[in-house]
Amino acid sequence: MGALHTAVQQGKALYVGISSYGPERTRKAAAILRDLRTPLLIHQPSYSMLNRWAEHGLIDVLDEVGAGCIAFTALAQGLLTGKYIDAVPTGSRASRAGSTLSRKALTQDRINALRQLTDIAARRGQSLAQMALSWVLRDPRVTSVVVGASSGRQLEENVAAVEQTEFSNDELSAIDTLATDDPAVDLWREQSKIG
Repeated sequence: MGALHTAVQQGKALYVGISSYGPERTRKAAAILRDLRTPLLIHQPSYSMLNRWAEHGLIDVLDEVGAGCIAFTALAQGLLTGKYIDAVPTGSRASRAGSTLSRKALTQDRINALRQLTDIAARRGQSLAQMALSWVLRDPRVTSVVVGASSGRQLEENVAAVEQTEFSNDELSAIDTLATDDPAVDLWREQSKIG
């Protein structure tokens, strides 16, 4: 926190952010920065339908300390794009040895759940990727989401997710049933839960 404060004091930054801190470490970091009079603007946790650790206290702490939340891996490293529903595409993250997306995440149960999530998205008039991004953004405490795109078309599709962030209770219930928190999806999980 001292290094972040120094960057602000030296005019190299206006605000600071942290990433992947658990709830208690986030609360402590915010208190230190508040005492130094350096605003903690944002926290960047991994967060998706399949990786919900941030819901277990972190988002509440961010609200409490007045920091925003900018989620990364909201598409669960590609699982929530629909590309793995029929097969593992050549050159995809899951096809590469040592990838950040474990093949353990591609169980038949997971693929079946992804198919059903795709059906929910279609009924909403969205792609699976759009619904996944909309789902993360449905909570007003989530300030933004980091997205990656390999084409202009993908970027346009991702940006269109902000047009429909409202979900019915039935949709949320169905998503909760299908998209369970899965440790095989996220390598940052253990780091994020520290503190």
